[in-house]
Amino acid sequence: MKKIVVVGGGTAGWLAANHLGKKFKGNGEVTVTLIESPDIAPIGVGEGTVPNIRKTLSSFGISETEFIRECDVTFKQSIKFVNWMDKQKHGNDNFFHHLFDAPDKFSEDLTPYWLKHGQANRYADMLSPQHSACEHNKAPKSITTPEYEGMLGYAYHLNAAKFAHLLCKNAVEKFAIEHIKANVTNVELSNTGSIAALNTKELGKLEFDFYLDCTGFESLLSGKALNVPFVDKSKELLVNSALVVQVPTEETDEIPPYTVATAHQAGWIWDIALTNRRGVGFVYSDNHMSDDEAKAKLDHYLKGNSSGLTYRKLPMKVGHREKFWHKNCVSLGLAQGFLEPLEATSILLTDFAASFLADRFPESNEQMILLEQRFNHVMGYAWDRVVDFIKLHYCISDRTDSKFWMDNQKEETIPGSLKARLDLWQQFSPQKEDFFSKFEVFDYDNYLYVLYGMRYKTQLAYLPSSDHDKAKEQAERIKAIAAQLNLQLPNHRELINKIKKYGLQDV
Repeated sequence: MKKIVVVGGGTAGWLAANHLGKKFKGNGEVTVTLIESPDIAPIGVGEGTVPNIRKTLSSFGISETEFIRECDVTFKQSIKFVNWMDKQKHGNDNFFHHLFDAPDKFSEDLTPYWLKHGQANRYADMLSPQHSACEHNKAPKSITTPEYEGMLGYAYHLNAAKFAHLLCKNAVEKFAIEHIKANVTNVELSNTGSIAALNTKELGKLEFDFYLDCTGFESLLSGKALNVPFVDKSKELLVNSALVVQVPTEETDEIPPYTVATAHQAGWIWDIALTNRRGVGFVYSDNHMSDDEAKAKLDHYLKGNSSGLTYRKLPMKVGHREKFWHKNCVSLGLAQGFLEPLEATSILLTDFAASFLADRFPESNEQMILLEQRFNHVMGYAWDRVVDFIKLHYCISDRTDSKFWMDNQKEETIPGSLKARLDLWQQFSPQKEDFFSKFEVFDYDNYLYVLYGMRYKTQLAYLPSSDHDKAKEQAERIKAIAAQLNLQLPNHRELINKIKKYGLQDV
């Protein structure tokens, strides 16, 4: 495997190129090339990330200061879910936070105490001071905190097009990735069914040993050339369309340090604040709402400020390839599959898969069969667990105000693996041992925030009085930490402005 090619740019292609470039840096025998069409624009709406991206960017040698300055970056400490529960029972604009700090970061696990005595309070508010920091629009760090470190856990919101450009620059300059602008017209297969060559409009025939398909929904290599079947997940995840729009903001506007995900009668709306605009997406099921209704609802959400704005419709083919690695080709990003963007799954799965591939890349044809089986097993497990976690948000909701929410609660739409866990968690609160694989992309902490943010009914366990007193003390301590952090941490926009002016400390 001497000649590796990534077909397609965008976030997926350039993440893959950086992972592979880092892997083979200094290895003169291996070349990595990225072929990008000059005529096809990337989707460009994947603007939310999860905390692991900090580790990835740092490993690529990208300065956090440069990243924040170049990509319109803001900090993301949570996803705030609004109206995911019944308004009659929980009030208009009911909400909960899925925080990025673990619920037991500042104390022992207070879940049993909250279940028994704390339900007058929001779960995340009792367990973590980050809830208060989010609600007060605080940054997760100060200007003197070193790059990629924080007083609170965080990820980023970013301009996807600018992010891809920064990754491109890094890959070419640091890892000697060859960047070719060309349109692939067709794919040639060998007599064994593997990919033999790419034919391009501008450069003719190009031959490589190993191919990465980052061609987006088109899936030019895995789907069209290799005919890898698509596994449809639309019976479990019902939303299949999105209207997206960019809304300009003022330099003085507050920047929430979280994604807002507001539920509506047939889906939900993402609202991501960058430094100079908001990225808004109205996600819906067109089996439960017409396109015209969706547009009217998005107009309403934008409070009549939609004049002059351009809506783009994105159809969503929900599911993934049956195999992610076939012969000498691995698919990544949207070519690998797509699930609705709840919980920022697209960049997360791409980064996870690209890192996993680079970590143990085949050196020869003989190694490929074993590594192909391993990769497909792990990625299949990861995708299934992500489907479970996304479905969780819908199926435990107590909303019954529309057919969409009632259909999501039907047993036949809930994966068996999720149903088994929910049955267990009706009797016992989740334990870390319930998440036995390190390939659980979302695990114990994530489930706790969603389950109890949405007030999932778990049978109360016995709580000894000594544990009760200790837990009560710890809950009071978390309140004190929250008050202290609110005084200590800067306003979110204030920190972004300081980073642009002064920069963060190098690690």
